Amino acid sequence: MTKKVSKKQTKLGRKIGTGAERAGVIADLFRSFPSKKYTIKNLAAAIGSSDREGRQFAREVVDTLIHQGMVEEVMDGKYRLRANLNRETYEGVVDMLASGSMYVTVEGLDHDVFITSRHAGAHDEGGVRRSLATQIVLSTVLTILLTALAMALLNPLLAWIHVTPDQGDVYRAAHTYCAIIFCGIGAQLFYNFICSFLRSIGDSVTPLAFLLFSTLLNVALDLLFILSFGWGVAGAAIATVLAQLLSTIACFIYAFAHYPQLRLSRQDFALTRSDICQHIIQGIPLGLQFSVLAIGIIIMQSVVVQFDMVDGLLVSSAAQNGYGAANKLFCLISTPLNALGVSMTSFTAQNLGAGDYKRIRQGTLQALIMLLIVGVLSATIGLLLSIDGLYLRVFLSADKVTPETIRYGNTLVYVDFGLFLLVGFIYIIRNCIQGIERPQYVLCAGAGELIARITVCLLLPAAVAGGKVDANARPLAFYALCAADPAAWIASDLVLCIPFFRHILRQDYRYLIK
Repeated sequence: MTKKVSKKQTKLGRKIGTGAERAGVIADLFRSFPSKKYTIKNLAAAIGSSDREGRQFAREVVDTLIHQGMVEEVMDGKYRLRANLNRETYEGVVDMLASGSMYVTVEGLDHDVFITSRHAGAHDEGGVRRSLATQIVLSTVLTILLTALAMALLNPLLAWIHVTPDQGDVYRAAHTYCAIIFCGIGAQLFYNFICSFLRSIGDSVTPLAFLLFSTLLNVALDLLFILSFGWGVAGAAIATVLAQLLSTIACFIYAFAHYPQLRLSRQDFALTRSDICQHIIQGIPLGLQFSVLAIGIIIMQSVVVQFDMVDGLLVSSAAQNGYGAANKLFCLISTPLNALGVSMTSFTAQNLGAGDYKRIRQGTLQALIMLLIVGVLSATIGLLLSIDGLYLRVFLSADKVTPETIRYGNTLVYVDFGLFLLVGFIYIIRNCIQGIERPQYVLCAGAGELIARITVCLLLPAAVAGGKVDANARPLAFYALCAADPAAWIASDLVLCIPFFRHILRQDYRYLIK
C-alpha cells in the first residue's frame, strides 16, 4: 500500500518557487525513502500543487528520472527508487575533481571508486559502460561511413580548392596527403571519442596529457619522416595518422587499466534503440557545429591557394606553407585553453543536475579569469615564436622557409594571437552552454561563425587587392583574408553572449521545466 506524503512534506512543497527546486523535492523524496512507492498524485502534493498542472509536472519529472535510471515503475501508476541500484558502501578518502566527479580511496581495494557526473545520482556504473559501448558502436559505424564518403569525394574536394590533375606534382602531393589522412579518420575519431569520454567522467587531466603527447609525437615523426627519411608530403600525413593511432591505443589501455569499472562485457553491447537515439540526439548539434566550422576552414584554404597562383597557374607554395605552419602553431598554443573549455562541459552538466546554479556561475567566471591569464601568456608565446619565423623552422623543411613564407605565416600569427582572447571566450562559453543543455545556441554560434568567415574570405581580400587575388596582390590583401578568423570569432561570441548572460549570469533555468 502506498504511504501518504506527510503534511510537513506538503508544506515544504508549497514553499518551492522554481520548477527546478520542485523537481529537486521529488528526487529527494525518492532518495530519502527508497522503499516507499509514490503515485503521481502523491508527488504533486509534495510540491504543493495537486492540480492538473502540478500532476503533469510531476509526471514529467518522474519520466526523466526513469530515463536516467534512478526510478522504476513497480506497478501501474506507482513508482519508487530502483531496487537494483548499486548500493555498495565504501569508507575512505574523497577527492573531488573540478568537474564535480568524485574518487574515493578505500583501504584494501586495488582501485579507486569513482562517481561519474552523469550517473552520480543513481550510482549507475552499468549506465556508464552502456554509454561507452554505445559510443564504440556508433564510432565504428561512423568511421566506415566517413572513410568511404571522404575517399569518394577526394577529387571533387581537391577541385574545390583549385587543385586539379593538370597541376602535376602539386596534385599528386595533395592527393597522397588527403588519401592517407582520410584512411586515418578512424584513428582521429576514436582518439577524440575516448578523450571526451574520460572528460565526461571527470578526468580532464589524462586527455590533456595524451593530447600533448600526440602533438609532440606528431612533430617528432614529422621531423623523422620528412627530414631523415625524405618521405615528403606522404611522411607528414603518415606522421599525423600514426601519432593519433598510437595515442588512441595508449589512451584506451590507460582507461581500461585505471578504471576497472569501464571494462566492457558482451552484455554491455546489448544496446537498445533508446541508448542509440539518446547519443545521436545529444551529438548532432555539436557535430553540425564542427561541420560548419570545417566548411569555413576549407573555403578559407581555397582562397589561400589563390595567393600562390598567377593566371590560374600555381607558381609558388609560400602562402600555403606559411598558413599551414601558422595554423599548426595556433593549434599547439591553444591546447591549454581548449582543454580548459572542454572541462567546463562536465563541470556545468554535473552542477546542472545537482541544481547548483550558483556554482555554475562561479565556476564559469573563474574559468574566464583563467582565460585572461592563460590567454595573454599563450598569445605572448605565439608572438615570440614568430620572430624570424622560428616556428616555421620546426614545422617546415629548411628549403621551404623563405622570406615570403615567413611573411604569410607571420601575418596569420599577428592577427590570430593579437585577438586570441576572442577565440578563448568561445572555448569556455561554448562548452558551458553545451553542458547546461542549450545546444541550439552552440549550433547558431557555429552558423554565425561560418557566415562571417565566408563573407570575409570571398569579399574582403578581393576588395583590398582591387578585384583580383593572386600572388601579385598587395600584402594587405592577405591581412584581409586572415581577418576572417577574428570576424568569425566575434560573430560566434555575440551569439554565445545571449545564453551566457541569460542563463549563467542571471541563472534563468526555466527551460529545464517543460
